[in-house]
Order: sequence, then C-alpha cells, then structure tokens
Amino acid sequence: MEGSRDGHPPEQGVLRTIAQKKVYIKTFGCTYNEGDSRKIAAVLERQGCTLVSSPEEAGAVIVNTCTVIGATERKVQRELRSLRNHSLYVTGCMAVVQRDAILSACDPVIFHPDEIHASYAPPGCMPSGRVGIVQICRGCRGSCSYCITRRARGPLVSYGSDEILREVQSLAGQGAVEIRLCGQDVSAWGMDSGSNLGMLLAEIGEVPGNFRVRVGMMNPATLFPVMDQVAGAFGRERIFSFFHLPVQSGSDAVLERMGRGYTAARALAIVARFRTHCPGITLHTDVICGYPGETEEEFRETLAFLSRMQPDKVNVTRYSPRPKTPAARHKDMPDRFKKERSRILRAHAEKIARSRNEAWIGKEVLVLITEILRPGSSMGRTRQYQGVVVRGNHPPGSTMVVRLTGERTYYFIGEPAR
Repeated sequence: MEGSRDGHPPEQGVLRTIAQKKVYIKTFGCTYNEGDSRKIAAVLERQGCTLVSSPEEAGAVIVNTCTVIGATERKVQRELRSLRNHSLYVTGCMAVVQRDAILSACDPVIFHPDEIHASYAPPGCMPSGRVGIVQICRGCRGSCSYCITRRARGPLVSYGSDEILREVQSLAGQGAVEIRLCGQDVSAWGMDSGSNLGMLLAEIGEVPGNFRVRVGMMNPATLFPVMDQVAGAFGRERIFSFFHLPVQSGSDAVLERMGRGYTAARALAIVARFRTHCPGITLHTDVICGYPGETEEEFRETLAFLSRMQPDKVNVTRYSPRPKTPAARHKDMPDRFKKERSRILRAHAEKIARSRNEAWIGKEVLVLITEILRPGSSMGRTRQYQGVVVRGNHPPGSTMVVRLTGERTYYFIGEPAR
C-alpha cells in the first residue's frame, strides 16, 4: 500500500477489521465513488456485516468522501461533524489529499481508497435497483490547473479488459439492465497499455444479456485521438447512444489557462463526428463559470459555444479554488459575478434543452425500463438514454413502446403506445 499523496501514510487493512457489525455507508461524489462504496459493501458482507439505512442503527459508519468543489467539501465536513460520536471510518478523495480537513471535523479511522480495490474480490457487486457499475480505470493523463482529483487518484491506471468483461458478464447475470462504465476519464482507458476505449466497447457489445451500457465522462483531450473508433462503437445496439463530454469553457484562452489540452473547435469536431456516426445521440457537457481571469467576453464565448454545440444538458459549476492546485494561486472572482454567470448559463442551457426536446414530443419510442421510481411510476430509457417517466409498475428489464407526451427539460413524460 502506497502512502497518501499529501505525505500522511494511510491506515492499512482497515476494512478487514470491520466484521460482524451493522454498517452504514454514506457516499459523496461521482459514479466512481459509488462503485467504490458498492465494493466496500461487498467486502463487508463477506465478513458477516449487515448494511443498514441510517447511522443510528449502525455499529460502524463509513463515509466515502469527495472534494471536487468547495461546496461538496463543506457538505462532507458537515456530515463528518454530525457523525463524530459514531465509530467512524473515512475514505475517498479527501482521505488522500485533505486529511487535515477531515481531522478538523472529527477523529475517525482514515483509510486509502486503494485498500478498497485490494480487499475486493470480483466478480461483480450486486446491482442496485438493476443498475450496475463497472470501474474501467482510475486516475487521468491530464494536468488541469484547477483539479484536485488528479492529486487524489493519481496517473491513469487502466483495468484489464478481461477483468472488465467478467464484471459486465457477472452484473448482467445478476439482472442488471443498465451498466455504467466509469472512471475519472473513461476515454483515456487503454492509453497506458496500447489499447483504446473503442476496442473495449466492441468487446462489451458482444456480451449476451438484456442490458445496455452507459459510457461515462470522456475528456475531449483523450477522446479526440480515438474518436472514430469510439464513435463507431457507440453505434452498437448494446451501447446507449449517449455521451458526456465536459468542455468546461467555450473560450480558447480560458481552456489554455485551465490546462485542458484542446480548443473549442476540437471539442466541436468531436461532437460533429459522434453525431455523424450516431444521429440523434444525446450529449451532456460540463461548464465552469467564473474561472480566475474570465472576462465578460470570454464568458460570452462560452454562451456562443453552447449555442453551436447544442447539448441536451449542461452541468454548470461555479469555480471554487481547491487546495494546492495551480489555479488556487490566482485571484478568485467575487462570488456575486459567479452566481450571475451561472444563472445566465443555466437559463441558456435550459432553453437549448427545451428546444431540442420539442422535436421528440408526440413520437413513439422504444424504452428499456430500468427502475420503479415509486409505486405506480416507472423510469424507462430510450436508445439515446433519455429518461421517460411512465405510469404503472413495469418490471425493470422489460421494453415497451411509449408515446412522448411532455417534457420536463431533462426528462420526458410518456404513456404506453401499444
């Protein structure tokens, strides 16, 4: 076990000491963190533990942390303070790069997330609600000036295709109808081993079963060199026609200061290539507003970029300086400007989304039911991964044709058509 990247050695063998207990797990952050928590659960269940739904029931509490932005860090610290009187264990990104911040809130046992993978024995965590998670890589090849996750997760490490395929096969065999491939940068998979994501998706596309695969976040810098192979693989029936391409800014000057490694034009070229291979593909993106030094003109460039890109959803984040990152050395923009720019960005993004949705209203589409939202209401996913809420308790894994009767910006309302 390596030492943590902030110089403090992590505790070792912690998970193996938690046995025959009721355990509550709280997870913050991304799909990759959710995958880690599911692996923690699988390890503990093999050790005779029982998972419970509240800390009050638990003899041990595990918090899997995230620190990607300041607001999330503050939320985690509030949670840690509220749990400080429990038998508390902490892991995740904060455990690696912000140990002192954890100890300022509580006095837990801290363990490195690498221990999760060392303790876990495949194949396959049980899917939650028929949705499975497969981690295909960790870390990244980038050097974004604002990002603390790179320090926490380290350089790119791609997991072997055989291991990934076994996980997919296991989850499909356990009844997963949606399998999410995740990593800090999914399109970088294989770049450290002479392979690429397109080759992996082609193999996954041949796995039998009643499921579809959602491919996770892909960085334009690593996707561009392999975009033809990856976009071609997205045409397979097994892969949802959906991609998440976080551009962060539409201004080349801001992208250069961020250290993103691509231009706005290159990001648009990727989008055009995917739409050529997969007409109607759904596109999500991320934008950071109020990055240090962002001028009004640069902000307007991002708005214009989104108009050209035409994403179906934009995740808008206000910039927050993260400890020991290069961007944190620069003067932060007053929060009132960031709030106003985020409001304008969200309104602009929602207008684009609603405009794109209009073309779908009245259409009949085939959906794969992935979950029961609540009694009498089911969630289905189109081939393009659009969420469709349908009345009735339709079993996950079933397919049905529905007519899209309404939209709620980021999902649709549908009714059985046949």
